[in-house]
Parts: sequence; C-alpha cells; structure tokens
Amino acid sequence: MKRDEVIRKIKEIGVVPVVRANSPEEAMAAVEAIKAGGVPILEITMTVPGAVKVIEQLADKFGDEIVLGAGTVLDAETARACILAGATFVVSPALNLGTIELCRRYAVPICPGALTPTEVVTAWQAGADFVKVFPCSAMGGASYIKGLKAPLPQVDLIPTGGVNLNTAADFIKAGSSALGIGADLVDLKALREGNAQKITDAAIQFVQIVKDARAK
Repeated sequence: MKRDEVIRKIKEIGVVPVVRANSPEEAMAAVEAIKAGGVPILEITMTVPGAVKVIEQLADKFGDEIVLGAGTVLDAETARACILAGATFVVSPALNLGTIELCRRYAVPICPGALTPTEVVTAWQAGADFVKVFPCSAMGGASYIKGLKAPLPQVDLIPTGGVNLNTAADFIKAGSSALGIGADLVDLKALREGNAQKITDAAIQFVQIVKDARAK
C-alpha cells in the first residue's frame, strides 16, 4: 500500500487501534476482532512478544486488506525491521529525528510522539505525516488538542491517552485527524474471556462516533 493511500485511509477512518497483546496469538485474535468491527487499521506495538514476526504474519495473511502499523518504535533500526516485515506506517511515543528520516527514505508514513508545541513543530518540520500527542490526557485531553490546533492548523494530530467512548467526539471536534485508542478499544481481558465481540462492538462504536462528530 502506497504512502498517500495509507495517510488517506487513516484520516478517513479516524481510528487507530493500539494492540498491546501478551502473545502473538492474542495479537492475531485482537486484529480479527478489530477488523470485524470495520476498522482496517491497527498498530502492533513493539511490546508484543515477537512483534516484528507478528507484523510479518499479519502482512502475509491480510495484505492490503489492512493498514498495518508498527507502534512503540524508538529508533530507526527498529523502524526499518518493521517496514521490511510489512508495516505500512510507523508510530513512536517519542520524537526521534533518525526514525523520521528513515521512514521518509522508505516512503512510509511516520507518526512520532510529541507533547509540547516545540516538539510538535520540530516533528512536523522534520517530515512527520502525523504527530502523536502523548500522553494527551495528562495535558487536559481534547482542550489541549484545540489549543495546539489554533496556531498549528496545518499539523495532523493524533491524540493518544485518554481517548474513550465518552471523550472521542470531543477530540474530533477539537481538530484531531484521527484517534489512537488502546485498552478502551482493544480489551484484552474480554478477549481472554472469549468475548472478542466486545472489541468488535467497540470498533463499530468508535467509527460511528468519529463520523457523527465530523458531521457536526
């Protein structure tokens, strides 16, 4: 999947599920549940055991059916391994200019983490396609996104941390291009209890919330 198509799809759906599973099998099951809920986007974090191999397996199984991201990527070397395994976008909780440079070289969308206005602008000027505002809840949530967007309307922001069914609409109305959502969507406890449907239902709800918030 080409860079522009990946960026377009993330903006269109507006939901980026963050998968932090305890095993490759759990990650695969979570992906199936998310996909069933109409979200063909997912981020496999490097905290998943054998994460790069999981990305490779997902890429082989689903191909262009999903927009496959690598998350919690802290350096350029890890980003390269993920891209070669099949990741079509890269996300980091922090700002690493070498990782941005590497992703630009491979024409793969990059979403580095930033928190302050200076970090956000530094990431954008370095070539970030999106900027992950993390941990957004610690800075006031949706109101902080609104504050950042006022002087920086040209920067595509993806808040992560504090995004749930009750706050998602506010984040979109504040100007977020998409939402990074972890446990409030990818409920691993429910998955372990055999209730994958809970993840599917949450995915459906988040997609609808984004659509409704944008319509208003």
